Amino acid sequence: MAIRQLSVFLENRHGTLIEVTDLLAKEGIDIRAMSLADTQDFGILRLIVNDPEKAKTSLAAIGFAATINEVTAVAIDDNPGALSNVIRVMSENDINIEYMYAFLSTHKGNAYVVLRVADNNITAEVLEKNGVILVTENDIKTL
Repeated sequence: MAIRQLSVFLENRHGTLIEVTDLLAKEGIDIRAMSLADTQDFGILRLIVNDPEKAKTSLAAIGFAATINEVTAVAIDDNPGALSNVIRVMSENDINIEYMYAFLSTHKGNAYVVLRVADNNITAEVLEKNGVILVTENDIKTL
């Protein structure tokens, strides 16, 4: 089970991020989670939004390159050690994490973690077998 993540390639210049967030706001697209990694010349903005297709199309219309890829997202107790337990399960099952980022929501008292892995299906199977709650596209829309 996977959710869709939008990756936007940004020129590292003043005002670029506000162009993206203003456009998403104007289009009624709700940002659920985000991560920004940059270098001297460009950045990659990773977003979990309520409508990835609309976001991608809207951004392309004003000249931003964006892709949609699948990631795994989990809901964990918002307590010390909960994330470590998930990572331990993945490590014990030889699942490598390419990158990850977390976000909080007032919904159900959980913390949420987005994980980029090589195989979302195997990861989902392992995590579910170990009692980890996976987040679905429908969950993202209601958080």
